[in-house]
This record gives sequence, C-alpha cells and structure tokens, in this order.
Amino acid sequence: MVMILSTIIGLLSFSHAAAQVTVVAEIDSIEMLIGEQAHVTVTATMKESSKAEFPVYKPTQLLTPGVEVVKSKELGVKSRDDGYVDRSVVYTLTSFDDSLYYLPPFTVKVDGKPYKSKSLAMKVVGIEVDTTHVEQFFGPKDVQDNPFWWSDWSLLFWLSVLMLMLMAAGYYLYLRLRDNKPIITRIRIVKRLLPHQKAMKEIEQIKADKMQNAENPKEYYTKLTDTLRKYIEDRYGFNAMEMTSTEIIERLEKAMSDDTQTAETMKHELSQLFTTADLVKFAKYSTMINENDANLVSAIDFINQTKLENLPTEETVKPELTEADQRTVKTRRTLKVVITLIAAACAFLLGYVCYGLYHLLM
Repeated sequence: MVMILSTIIGLLSFSHAAAQVTVVAEIDSIEMLIGEQAHVTVTATMKESSKAEFPVYKPTQLLTPGVEVVKSKELGVKSRDDGYVDRSVVYTLTSFDDSLYYLPPFTVKVDGKPYKSKSLAMKVVGIEVDTTHVEQFFGPKDVQDNPFWWSDWSLLFWLSVLMLMLMAAGYYLYLRLRDNKPIITRIRIVKRLLPHQKAMKEIEQIKADKMQNAENPKEYYTKLTDTLRKYIEDRYGFNAMEMTSTEIIERLEKAMSDDTQTAETMKHELSQLFTTADLVKFAKYSTMINENDANLVSAIDFINQTKLENLPTEETVKPELTEADQRTVKTRRTLKVVITLIAAACAFLLGYVCYGLYHLLM
C-alpha cells in the first residue's frame, strides 16, 4: 500500500513539473500582402536553470512550402513572479504566393526534452489587377535619381571653399618665403698669412721690381717703409701707418725693452732706413744702388728678428646677425610654421570632403 502511494505521488510530481514548461507561438498578423513580412514570436517558459534550444533556420529556408524564413532574432530572458523565466525568439517570415498557409508547431527542447507550440495559420493576399481597364494600368517606372537636397551638400561645399581659400593663402605665403633672400649663418674658416709672411711676400715683390725701383727711388722707399709700417702694426698692435718715423722708433723701444741689445741694433738700422726714406721722399735725395740694397737687407733682418711663428694660421669667422636680420629669421620661421599648419588643415579637409562625397554618391 505504501509503495502504491509513493508511486502515485511521484507521478503527480513529475506531471506537475512537466506542466510548468510551456511553449507558445504568436503571429503579429495572420493576413498580409504578398511580399510583405510577418513576425512569429516563440516563447518558452521554464526554470531559470534550464537550457532551451530553439529551432534554427537559415535565411530563405522554407518553414513550409511557400513560406520562407527571412531571419531570426533572440529577444533574451524575461523573469516572472513565480520564479520562472520566459525565453523568446522572433522569426521573420515572408511569402510570394497568395494562399492560406498552415504553419507547423515550433519545437523547443528544454533540458533535452522537446516541447511543441500550437500550429498557426497565415493568409497571404495578392494584389488585384484590373485587366478590364488597360489604359489605367501603368507599367514599372524607370530608375529615378535621388532628389538633390542642399542640406546634404552645404557642409561639404563650404568646407571645400574654406579649403581652397587656405590653399591660396598657403601658396601666397610660400611665394613670399621663396622669393625672400635666405639668411643662412655660415661659419667660414679663413686661412691668413702671419705678419712676417705678408711682409716678406711684399719685399719679394719689391726685389723683383729692382730695376724699375732703381729708376724711381721715391717709389722704392715708399713701398719699403709702408711694408715695414704694416708689419709693425700687425706685430706690435699700434697704428704705425699714422705715426712719424721718430714715434715708431720710440714705441718699438718700449715694446722691445726686455732685449736692450736687439733694441739698440734695430733702432740704429731702422733710424737709418727711415731717415734715408724721408730724405728721398721729401728732400729729393739721391741714393746709391748699394745703399738701397743695404736698407732692404736691414728691413729683412728686422722682420726676421722680431717675427712670431707660433701663431695660428687659420681664423674662424662667425658672421653676426643684426637686429633686422634676426627679425627676418623669426619671420621666416613663423611663415614655415604657418604654411605647415595650413597644409595639414587642407589635407584634413580634403580627406573629409572626399569621404562625405563618397557616402553621398554611393
């Protein structure tokens, strides 16, 4: 007796649990025009922990002969007050034949067990054509162009105008930058002769013109004393070209005060040379050839005894920019930055306009 009661209670419990799983199919419209679409919503009510498998159809697959499945979409899970949930899937159907169709039940597997919905009906209505009045029948229209709306094109138009204006401004600034003389600071390394090298080079030229100088002693002594004056100016750093012979001798005595013997010898030889030169230039004094040669040798000896050889023979020249030049450099840099920004803006606008035109014309 106890076993019979247990069996009955188990069957009732299983029947109650099975009764809680339901599958319902609903159609949004049982009648539609040929070629239109209808939507069938299949809802399965089950426990939240249960797993449901809805029927899967490929696009254009026939649900029943004459009815195609366009697509399917899962709506998700909706909770209920009794602790159960509703899982729903929407199937989009269409048909191109006017007829009354029988839609078979939809089978949903819940935890591996199939549950079926009720069957549905769907009526597809064709479009009636009045064949008795042929003159009122109009055939298919030709392909029509999309209407032109200024609102769709206005933004691209004004952006194109702005781009052209920026391009014109950038080209104008480029011409200004190109036509302006560039200011480039260049460092030059100049090879220069040492003071004694320059003086000896000029003396060699005087010796080469010996016959001509013999006929014109004034020119000879003028060249010789000028060469010595330039050498003294470069060697000792005072303006010997503007001094008299006496002033030059006095400054040399101070400059060579550490070597008294050399100073006395130089004073005697240079005094004799400068005195002879002054007599020739201002008193029309006539000299002998051997006297000219002796003075030339005295000049060479003075240069050789006072020369400095351990001086750099190269000089680095760095040009200095004036305030006007510096302002010009800053202006050119600013122009380059502005031109670069304008070019970047034009490239961006061109890309945006092309992108917009592509979407409008497609």
